[in-house]
Amino acid sequence: MKAIKLLPVFVLALFMGACTSVRVAADYDKQVDFNKYKSFAFFKPGIDKAEISDLDKKRILRAIEAELVAKGIAKSENPDMLVSIFTTEKERVDVYNNYGWGWGWNPYWWGMSYPNVSTTTEGSLFIDFIDAGKNELVWQGKGTGYLTHRMDKKEERINEFVKSILEKYPPGMESR
Repeated sequence: MKAIKLLPVFVLALFMGACTSVRVAADYDKQVDFNKYKSFAFFKPGIDKAEISDLDKKRILRAIEAELVAKGIAKSENPDMLVSIFTTEKERVDVYNNYGWGWGWNPYWWGMSYPNVSTTTEGSLFIDFIDAGKNELVWQGKGTGYLTHRMDKKEERINEFVKSILEKYPPGMESR
């Protein structure tokens, strides 16, 4: 009986967790030795093309720098690799039909449906690593998830995106 009472709480927790997670994918050149990349710099021409606010760009770049430095890769004026970003976003509209079966608060809704509409913004952040000597893309990570418009949660959400994406770098080291 207790399990039945806890089921709605579990389902709600699962749903809320699914909304906050970041789905991540990464691709890379399998011919590249990623151990040779010991330093990085940001690729300004690529970053300037990202269609987000300058404040969000700064937040993303600070998060990337913190993660790379934590991995032992130093920021440098003469880097081994360049880092660029790209973003996309789309509005998602969900329409649910709720049916008024039974004697609820209004018996006149018997058998009728009324729509419930919700909108969310889903965004993707691409982080590109470019070999500075060859000027070739060697690694790309993509994180997709729901965005927040709450200013007090924005930096936290950006950090979550970046951390989730960079867990896939370097290739083959994801579980360490």
